[in-house]
Amino acid sequence: MLFSRGNKILLKTILILLVGSSSTIASTDDNDVIYPKAQQVGGQPSVMIDSETQVASGLKTILVSLVQHQAEFEGVGKVISIQPLLALRERYLVAQAELNGTKARLKQAGQNLKRQQELFRYGIAAKRSLQEQEVLGSTDQALVEANQIRLLSVANETRLLWGKELAEWALSDKAGKLKELLSGQQQLLQITLPANKQLPSQLDTLFVEPTGQRSKATPATLISRSTQVDNTMQGESYFFKVNGEGLSVGMKITVWIPEPTLGQSGVIVPESALIWYMDQVYVYIKVAKDTFSRRLIKEFSLVRDGYFVKDDITAGEEVVTTGGQMLLSEELRGQIPDED
Repeated sequence: MLFSRGNKILLKTILILLVGSSSTIASTDDNDVIYPKAQQVGGQPSVMIDSETQVASGLKTILVSLVQHQAEFEGVGKVISIQPLLALRERYLVAQAELNGTKARLKQAGQNLKRQQELFRYGIAAKRSLQEQEVLGSTDQALVEANQIRLLSVANETRLLWGKELAEWALSDKAGKLKELLSGQQQLLQITLPANKQLPSQLDTLFVEPTGQRSKATPATLISRSTQVDNTMQGESYFFKVNGEGLSVGMKITVWIPEPTLGQSGVIVPESALIWYMDQVYVYIKVAKDTFSRRLIKEFSLVRDGYFVKDDITAGEEVVTTGGQMLLSEELRGQIPDED
C-alpha cells in the first residue's frame, strides 16, 4: 500500500501517542498494586506489614510466658444413677430397724424371765410358765442374731458393689454426703482408664466434659476406686463426683487425666494462633516492628486454655493471635514473581 508524505506523518503521530498512552497505563498499574515480598528472617519465611495496616486489619499479638504443664491422657466415663445405692440404703435401714425391734423384745424377754425365775423360786409361779418364758427369750435371741446377719449382709453387699467410701455415705444414719447427689447439684461418675494406664497417686481431681472440648472441661473430685467394671473397657475404674449442671444419667463424657510424670516447661498459645498450611501447623512471631516470621510447630498438645507448645516457641516471644491467616495470605502473595 502506498501512502502520501502527509499520511505518513499522520501515521507516525498516531503511533507515538499510542505508545505513550500504553506506557502511562503500565506505570499507573505498577504504582497502584504493591505486592509485599517474601523474605527469610533467621531462616524462617517472613512478611513485612506496616503499623497502619496492622491496626486496620485488627492484627493482635500476645507476649507468651513460661508455664509448667502436666501432660495428660484421655479416658472415658459415664454419669451413673445412684438409685441402686439408695435401694441398698433402704434395705439396710429396714434391717437396722428390725434388729433394733428384736433387741428391744429380747431385753424385755430377759426381764420377764428374771421375774418368772423369782416367782418360781418362791413357789408363786408354775414351772411351765418359767419354761414358756425361757422359750420366748430363746426365740427373741434367734431373731436378733438373724437380723444382725441380715444387716451385715446388706452392708457387705453395698461395700462390694460401691466401695468403702460410698458404702459409708449410704449406710450412715443421716447420709449427709449423699444430699448433693440426691438434689442433683452433683452427679456420680464412673470413670474408666485405658488398659495400660493408672491413676497417679495422690490425685484427687481431674477434668471432664461431655462434648470432648478440653477448654470447657470442669473438675471432678475422686470418691473411691470402683468395684464395678465397664464391659467395654478393661482398665481401672473409679467413682468421681462433679457439678451436675448439664449432665444427665447415662451421658458419656471425656476425661483428661494427668500423666504420672514430672511437668514440662513451655508456653501456652490460644487456638486462634495456630495456622494450618500444607498439612502442617504454624504460628507467626513478631520479630520486629513491622516483620512477622512464620514458624513450624512440630509438637503441641491440647490444654484447658489453648495449646501447650514445649520447644518451638520461647517465653518472651510475641505470638500473633488474630490475623495470622491474613499474614499467610500476604506472605504467599509476596512470593509471586514480578512478571506474573
